[in-house]
Amino acid sequence: MLRNGKIKGLIFDCYKTLIDIKTDEGSRETNEKVSKWLLYQGVRIEPDRLREEYKWKVIGRLGNSGQKYPDIRIEEIFAEICAENAFREIDPFWLGIETAKVFRTASLRKLETYPQSLRLLEKYRSVPKCIVSNAQRVFTEQELRFLGLYDRFNFVICLLTTGSKNLIQGFSKWLLTVLGLNPGKFCQLGTLRKTIYMHLKVSESMQCISGMLGNVCNLTAWRIV
Repeated sequence: MLRNGKIKGLIFDCYKTLIDIKTDEGSRETNEKVSKWLLYQGVRIEPDRLREEYKWKVIGRLGNSGQKYPDIRIEEIFAEICAENAFREIDPFWLGIETAKVFRTASLRKLETYPQSLRLLEKYRSVPKCIVSNAQRVFTEQELRFLGLYDRFNFVICLLTTGSKNLIQGFSKWLLTVLGLNPGKFCQLGTLRKTIYMHLKVSESMQCISGMLGNVCNLTAWRIV
């Protein structure tokens, strides 16, 4: 199907499929940079304490969510940390958002687009394209924009925006509807439990997958396309 020109649409996972990324969120270097920046925003917290508070607040949210795949909005976590450690009046809501961005910047060790994905986007530039991300929208959209990728897609969907990172009921059918595609006319490239899937059929729960390439790398999928 992929080699005979019948593909009418593409759906990408964002990170490790379209964007190659490496971060080090737990390093002292990362937290030291954020700690120093926060001083100028009215918040005093040592790097080691910042790292521990962030870690335990994330663990607390994971444990109390009651969801199998809970959503963690890191801007909300940083808003709490800022409010609890402020030494002057601040706006926790906006400072939480900005701190999340600074934290992301400080933790980045690698951020670039896979050249194979760029070639794929160029090859199928005339077909509808969508990118789906389960990462934090607070920095995902900006990274797509400054890498020059955002405007290459008809739709950018951040699953956290829906209030649930879990695949929602009917998501596949809805996505195909907005892209104007039939079930057998699109290819999804991405990683899900370290597997590349090509969806040839669609069910209400997005679990009807008739084509699967198990335990293969993205390069294999790129070659097939």
